[in-house]
Amino acid sequence: MDIKGVSAIVTGAASGIGAAVARQLAAQGATVVVADVQDEKGTALAEEIGGVFCHVDVTDTEQIKAAVEVAKERGELRALVNSAGVGWAARTTGREGTYEAAHDLDLYKKVIDINLVGTFDAIRLAATAMGHNQADENGERGAIVNLASVAAFDGQIGQAAYASSKGGIVGLTLPVARDLSAIGVRVNTVAPGLIDTPIYGQGEKAEEFKTHLGQSVLFPKRLGQPDELASMVVECVTNSYMNASVIRVDGGIRMPPK
Repeated sequence: MDIKGVSAIVTGAASGIGAAVARQLAAQGATVVVADVQDEKGTALAEEIGGVFCHVDVTDTEQIKAAVEVAKERGELRALVNSAGVGWAARTTGREGTYEAAHDLDLYKKVIDINLVGTFDAIRLAATAMGHNQADENGERGAIVNLASVAAFDGQIGQAAYASSKGGIVGLTLPVARDLSAIGVRVNTVAPGLIDTPIYGQGEKAEEFKTHLGQSVLFPKRLGQPDELASMVVECVTNSYMNASVIRVDGGIRMPPK
């Protein structure tokens, strides 16, 4: 699918993997709507790549709709990348053995609401807009790529909420792709492994920690780079025969329990 001259939305685009995806889509000629809650970083990135920033909290349906409308004003919306997400570590039960010490249920719900429900809300709204596009020579009107995680398959101790949310994204890939085949919209999911993003912090100790983590990767023994992950996302957007697939980009890692 040719994305030159069309518009694309990337949620969670102000930093990390989302920012790398936004830059690569823009490099191929798309006008990117940088959708994020980080106003300053998002605005700076949009200016850098010739896109537009929209403040989007993916738990707010109206804000997602607004981003879709902004995208439509700048060309046919033909690509959506769902990169927004959060993750907190908490064990299912507490050491104290009390009900109060068990995993905070509101925290669990919040992770699901942002990572899973937010992803599906963006899909259903963006796909509705894509359905009005003129079909290309392949009958294609758009492409959607979701970001899951290897935690969907190898969830570690303390990752009940995060792994549940990412497993849900994996699980919706095929049925949503089947739904949207009727309007010529493809759906794929990319599951990153250990990617070098700001989540690990900065400084000497952070670099030592990342080097240590990299030793658990099969090969190459390092953390992945955001651009390496973003290139697979862009391939899923542009390759018209990529559909209904979940792809691990992880250097072959299989996460241990902790």
